Amino acid sequence: MQFLYTSITFARKRNTGTVLFRITAYGIVFLFLSVSCDSIAVDEPNFQLTGTSVFDNDATAEATVLGIYSNMMSGNAMASGGGQSITLLAGLSADELVNYSFNTTQGEFYNNALLPSNSWIELYVWNAAYSYIYGANAVLEGLKESPGVTGAVAERLKGEARFIRAFCYFYLLNLFGDVPLVMSTDYKASQGMSRTPAEEVYEQVVTDLLAARELLPGDYSVYGEERVRPCLWTAKALLARVYLYREAWPEAEAEATAVIENKVQYGLPADLNSVFLKNSEESIWQLMPVAPGINTREGSHFILTGRPASVALDSEFPAVFEPGDRRKTDWVEEIAVAGETFYYPFKYKVDAGNVLTEYSTVLRLAEQYLVRAEARARQGNIAGAQHDLNTVRNRAGLDNTTAVTQAALLDAIMHERRTELFTEWGHRWFDLKRTGRAGSVLGTLKQGWQDFDEFYPLPQKELQNNPNLVQNEGY
Repeated sequence: MQFLYTSITFARKRNTGTVLFRITAYGIVFLFLSVSCDSIAVDEPNFQLTGTSVFDNDATAEATVLGIYSNMMSGNAMASGGGQSITLLAGLSADELVNYSFNTTQGEFYNNALLPSNSWIELYVWNAAYSYIYGANAVLEGLKESPGVTGAVAERLKGEARFIRAFCYFYLLNLFGDVPLVMSTDYKASQGMSRTPAEEVYEQVVTDLLAARELLPGDYSVYGEERVRPCLWTAKALLARVYLYREAWPEAEAEATAVIENKVQYGLPADLNSVFLKNSEESIWQLMPVAPGINTREGSHFILTGRPASVALDSEFPAVFEPGDRRKTDWVEEIAVAGETFYYPFKYKVDAGNVLTEYSTVLRLAEQYLVRAEARARQGNIAGAQHDLNTVRNRAGLDNTTAVTQAALLDAIMHERRTELFTEWGHRWFDLKRTGRAGSVLGTLKQGWQDFDEFYPLPQKELQNNPNLVQNEGY
């Protein structure tokens, strides 16, 4: 992949004048996470892009977009796969992960007893997502105002920015419900902004993904065949998921079908241990690790070498798998410590090392089969749904499903999503909520569970800074 390490000059605004400094693009530190996050709607960003210095040519514009991806993988924030990522926090909120940490902030997620003052929600979820959105908005504005970027590059970068924005809003919606829809970098325009109804935000997500689908390239060749930046099929894959969540069954089926039928680029590897390798044929979009000395943060955080200090799989989780399911043997590992057995996710096999063999997988083909299976089942296409479900089951070493009715088939698909997509990007947490089963499943497992626990509270600082924001019910 042709990563750009060009140093870019930005202007930092101070009351005492303008101080110029240089940042290495795609480094660990980048502009967009330097945005002040005390409030997305109140504080003027500490740093502002200067169009003439950032969007005056292809190289610097490319580096600016690359910086957003670098930020997404830096530290432990929502997209990193690490300790405060959606994968870990949503896994704790659901019935996948057990908390072994003495950190009370982490414990609030496991106990579904979140407080608005929870700093992880504020810093690593809310602020992180809006900083990536700010970056995407800055790219779109900069490309619009600058004639220095060539047409084809500008169109592709616009597609990437719109995809990133849609991706972030999808997760904000499913974690918080209604959220402010910020569409520019103008802090004055967003000052005092109230929460936008979820339906309206979803409409923007779909609009962005439809636009990205037209703007992004048809394959990964422009990225040096690295799958760490989106192409049009990436937009289609996320669009299929969004349509599924919105219960737009025909549209979800159509988008998933387009991805599944692109057999030139995508396939289901027979070896489950190769699914999460970098540029795996199953991967539709991955994020490249940037932290030195480790591969993915999923591997670094989940793989146990002793008694867990943070999280482990729920002890009952291995029993979820059917006999002969290779996912249990290939993707779940155990360790015995002082006579006690602990289980942990083993999808990512490497916990340390400077040679990258794995990338953090965000979107992959198996999910698309399960999206289409559910969409078909909801429309009464039993045979079609069975085919898609069996494709995933057979890869895992299982026989065809025995489900023949719509209700039984939907249950089987939900079970398959649980065993195929566990500890990946909050799938289980979101599935329980969108299918109305969160209360019945978690109510018996989590002491003090209440229905309002389905949404996280808005950060307390946001409400203090913006009286137009209304807290989620129950908090």
